[in-house]
Amino acid sequence: MASPQTTPAPIAQRRAHTRVHHGDAFDDPYEWLRAKDDEAVIAHLEAENAYTDARAAHLGELRERVFQEIKGRTLETDLSVPTRRGDWWYYGRTVEGSQYGIQCRAPIASPDDWTPPVLSPHTEVAGEQVLLDGNVEAEGHDFFALGSFDVSRDGTRLLYGVDVAGDERYTVRVRDLSTGEQLPDVIPGTFSGAEFSPDGASIVYTTVDDAWRPDTLWRHVVGTPVDDDTPLFHEPDERFWLGGGFTRSGAYLEIALGSSITSEVLLVPASDLSAAPRVVWPRRESVEYSVDHAVVDERDVLLVLHNDGALDFELVEVDAADPQGERRVLVAHTPGRRLLGVDCFRDWAVLDYRRDGLARTGILSYSSGEVRELEFDEPLYAVGASGNPEWAPPLIRLGYASFVTPGTVYDYDVASRELHLRKRQPVLGGYEAADYAQARVWATARDGARVPISLVWKRSFGDAGESPRPLHLYGYGSYEHSIEPGFSVPRLSELDRGVVFAVAHVRGGGELGRQWYEDGKLLNKRNTFTDFVDCARHLVEAGYTTPAQLVAEGGSAGGLLMGAVANLAPELFAGILAGVPFVDALTTILDPSLPLTVIEWDEWGDPLHDADVYAYMKSYSPYENVRTDAAYPRILAVTSLNDTRVLYVEPAKWVARLREVGADALLKCEMVAGHGGVSGRYNSWKERAFELAWLLDVLGVAQA
Repeated sequence: MASPQTTPAPIAQRRAHTRVHHGDAFDDPYEWLRAKDDEAVIAHLEAENAYTDARAAHLGELRERVFQEIKGRTLETDLSVPTRRGDWWYYGRTVEGSQYGIQCRAPIASPDDWTPPVLSPHTEVAGEQVLLDGNVEAEGHDFFALGSFDVSRDGTRLLYGVDVAGDERYTVRVRDLSTGEQLPDVIPGTFSGAEFSPDGASIVYTTVDDAWRPDTLWRHVVGTPVDDDTPLFHEPDERFWLGGGFTRSGAYLEIALGSSITSEVLLVPASDLSAAPRVVWPRRESVEYSVDHAVVDERDVLLVLHNDGALDFELVEVDAADPQGERRVLVAHTPGRRLLGVDCFRDWAVLDYRRDGLARTGILSYSSGEVRELEFDEPLYAVGASGNPEWAPPLIRLGYASFVTPGTVYDYDVASRELHLRKRQPVLGGYEAADYAQARVWATARDGARVPISLVWKRSFGDAGESPRPLHLYGYGSYEHSIEPGFSVPRLSELDRGVVFAVAHVRGGGELGRQWYEDGKLLNKRNTFTDFVDCARHLVEAGYTTPAQLVAEGGSAGGLLMGAVANLAPELFAGILAGVPFVDALTTILDPSLPLTVIEWDEWGDPLHDADVYAYMKSYSPYENVRTDAAYPRILAVTSLNDTRVLYVEPAKWVARLREVGADALLKCEMVAGHGGVSGRYNSWKERAFELAWLLDVLGVAQA
């Protein structure tokens, strides 16, 4: 039950401001909240935080209890599974009481040593070298995040990029690992993902333009002044992001350019970074592709994953010397099997794809062209190759999880086809996977589309659907991003109180292939919102829950989803939790000077130049469509002052507008954080405990 509103809610001042486009005038009295440096804006955000704290004061004990549950289920002093690179095993440490991880390495036993050592948190590791202690680097800062971390292939140098504001601008520094000496190289204002060249003599990094678009790739020669850094490539088209990195083979620097719908890749020989970049395939509107380098039968080839005439993508091989020549099909296009990525190794390639709503991983044989899929026996799971830096390993490192199986690390022996369990995330407090169940059900959308819903619950409360239960429904539905059935320690605090957790895999996501995404973007975007409403309605009508026991959650573009469904079907929900929500979407997409706007036109449409897109977006943008005739559910919006992706002003304006119509809406603004929220694991646990306590209160199980 909500706390009494003894503290008056902040009422944002209305200031005259009119937005005019395509002959339409929209009164926007809260646009003044965009002035981040205005003392009145900061005062208003602080007043919102004080009000939220007062309204949530009665949940203090529950918040602390949930935080202690998260903490108590986590092995706070732990180590990751070591990954081999060169002559070293690399791994991370966490230490009880410390917010950030510690990056370490230890020497391999021999060149044939491919079995990672089994490390114990309280046992000394022979030859261990601490590379970077995040706790030391974070001292004196309220926020800390690593955006780059790379060791030269010969193991002698470390680079790392640090953000201490939350704005995702990283300062790169370099350390000599043989002496421990901090080198004078300091590169400010970089984007994430800086990387050493294969010879370790240079660093390639990207910088962003005023709209926070990575647009320029640079080369820094270690030991030279940063002012002497040279641009390797600049992308002038405001619709395209730029990224750069070296192929696993070490043969090429790959420059990847991409909008939401179009790609282009250029290659530079790693042995001569001053050479002119060479285009693989010239960009063509709506053709996407990615590239990796392989050596097959002593032939220098590129494997290209593309959608040119192949909606769900196909994989072809081309000669590296003539990439625009003959295309040899390796994995043909199959409707409904969405190819996602290919990673080339010396002897085979790893192919990631989706089929039947689940992520899959297969080994591609260069000699036969066969794709051998790795099989797992759970009905819902997520799997993918990760942490495989070496060119010629006998094993492939895999990450695996499900709603009920904690994060698991496997090594797959390609020759023997054996799967070796290296580690499963410890969950303390007596967790047993068999005590929980997961399933997938299907809802029928209003246009007849079948929408998958994934569910997880604790068996001791009965099967989901036997009787109405408190239910937490999550959704996203944009950018072809799929919500995987992964494990969550904080979620156990819900499940153990009888809450059913569900994910509505709505259109706009990628769960069912590229067409599923196409049917939830641009002028089909409303399908995302109505799918979520139809999933909620199905869960109510099928007896899983009731509107009084149903809370919805989504973040970022999923926050737009939350704002839209609050307007479409407020009667279906008891509460809505919106994280960094994109709820003033039309205002943002109309302004090309704002971060990411022009890039986003391929996803949402261009309302600045197209009156039909303007009218369509205005018909669903949450801020413009707050209703005066609706009884809104309780709403909690969470944002961050330094978020560069979804600006704090969007939820601030939205909450102010909701208050006008009498909605019980709260705004929580982290004053030192970015798009991902606060930094530090204990801080993030406390933030999630705050959200879960509010959610459990809405669901009526706060005392459980």
